[in-house]
Amino acid sequence: MPIVRALTSHPIVRTGRVVPLAWRGQVRGVSLVEVLIVVLLFSVGLVGLMAMQARAFQFSVSAEDSGRAALMANELAAQMWAANTVSLPAAAVEAWKERVADSARSGLPNSAASVSVNNGVARISIQWRAPRTPVGQESRYLTDVMLAAPAPPGP
Repeated sequence: MPIVRALTSHPIVRTGRVVPLAWRGQVRGVSLVEVLIVVLLFSVGLVGLMAMQARAFQFSVSAEDSGRAALMANELAAQMWAANTVSLPAAAVEAWKERVADSARSGLPNSAASVSVNNGVARISIQWRAPRTPVGQESRYLTDVMLAAPAPPGP
C-alpha cells in the first residue's frame, strides 16, 4: 500500500495521466493551448448570440411597424364605415395621410399612403421603409374596404 500512495501523490500522476518524465517540459504548454481554444470558441459563441439578438430586434421593429400600418388603415376604414361611404372628403383623407407620414407622432418612417376608390371599393395602401433599410426594400400594407348597401326594412 505505501507504494500506491507514493505514486498517487506525485504531481504528474495526480491528474490521472501518467506522463513520462522526458515529456514534462512539453506538457506544460498544452493546457494553455486548450484554454486559448476554449476562449476562442466561447468568443465565437458570444458574437453569434449578439448577432441573433440584433436580428430579433430588427424583426420586432418590423412587426411593430406592420401592426401600426394595420391600425392606421383600420382607422381610415372606420371613418368610412362611420360615414357610410367609401368616398371621404379630401380633407379627411389628407389629414390621415399626414398622420401616417408623421413618424414622430406614431406614424411610420419614410412612408407614403394612398386611397383609391373603384366601383364602390376603397383600396387603402400604406408603404414604408425602416430607417436602415435600403431603398427598394419597402414594406407595404394593403386593405380593401367595401360597404354593403343597407338591407331594406322588413315588414
